[in-house]
Amino acid sequence: MIVTPILRTLRHAYPGARLSLLADKKLADLVSCNPHIDECLFIDKKGADDKLPAFIKYIGYVRSKKFDLVINLHRNERASALAAFSGAKRIVGYSKPGFSWFFDKVVDNNHWTQHQVLAHFEALMATDVIEKSDIDDAGLEMILPPGAEDGASAIWQKVYPAADKLKKVVAFNIGASWPTKRWLPDYFAQVADTLIEEGCHIAFFGGPMDTEMVNECVSFMKHREAEKDENGNPLVARFTGRVSLGELASLLKRCALMITTDSGPMHVGVAMHVPIVTMFGASPVPGFYPYDAKDILIKTPAPCHPCGIHNCPKKGEENFMCMKRIPPEIVLSAAREQLEKYSSLVGNAPYPKGQYTCRVIEL
Repeated sequence: MIVTPILRTLRHAYPGARLSLLADKKLADLVSCNPHIDECLFIDKKGADDKLPAFIKYIGYVRSKKFDLVINLHRNERASALAAFSGAKRIVGYSKPGFSWFFDKVVDNNHWTQHQVLAHFEALMATDVIEKSDIDDAGLEMILPPGAEDGASAIWQKVYPAADKLKKVVAFNIGASWPTKRWLPDYFAQVADTLIEEGCHIAFFGGPMDTEMVNECVSFMKHREAEKDENGNPLVARFTGRVSLGELASLLKRCALMITTDSGPMHVGVAMHVPIVTMFGASPVPGFYPYDAKDILIKTPAPCHPCGIHNCPKKGEENFMCMKRIPPEIVLSAAREQLEKYSSLVGNAPYPKGQYTCRVIEL
């Protein structure tokens, strides 16, 4: 999602160019219908293209495209290798050491001091084909793939039989790629229970890898999935691991608020203009905050923030203190504020162009 402002800028600057986007196959729903690109090249990096022979073959496929310019916006070994050996006339962007020898220009991706969107714009300008005056930043964008809206509608109606009488639904995304990005399950449970008692419904999202975390969170809750409101709608619903990314995006549009970790679904929520409350532990706030001025980010008071480490090395009371020190009461306060402002605007919350720096609560 974070690359979408770059695609928009390139298309508007070069309406006649052929623009291709290379992405992970599992993320196809997020980018396949982007109006600013001509084609998507998908790599199955955890499946068919994972082994070295298959990866080399895929590089050959990229080379066959005979690109004039390749811009690499992901600084890992796989992306660096794909760019380095792409055969493009010019190669610019982020690179791991070693592969950088094949780049015409390497750009430093400093996500510790500026948002990734802004870092990507710097990489784009380093190509010398885009100037600052060409930048067209309309925020994060996502066009739903065919069938996603109909699929989401059917799923929503099945889960909420009286959807037309449904009260506020708050989306919970409790998973994250790193353990140090995850808030505590019992903290999430406390917030969920309180919001239910204040008239909300809770909907858990996330991928199949988040199922165990959601199970743990629900086990801490007083209110369970069997409980329903006066119209027969469940107070607690689970969409975790049961919907596609396109359906996830469409379902989020039906929610009044999203409470989430720093994660991929958070950025999908931003693209869907859903009001967000997020908690940041190990992640650097400047690099990955939700790219929307109406959102609220709660920053840990831990002195080791941001560490950027996947697993906390501290022991005893200090272990995982970055998330332990963000109390449920603070998250509830931010959630209530967002609901008061935006719960009457579900599906139509504002996303003014150019206003992308979220509010940060420093504890």
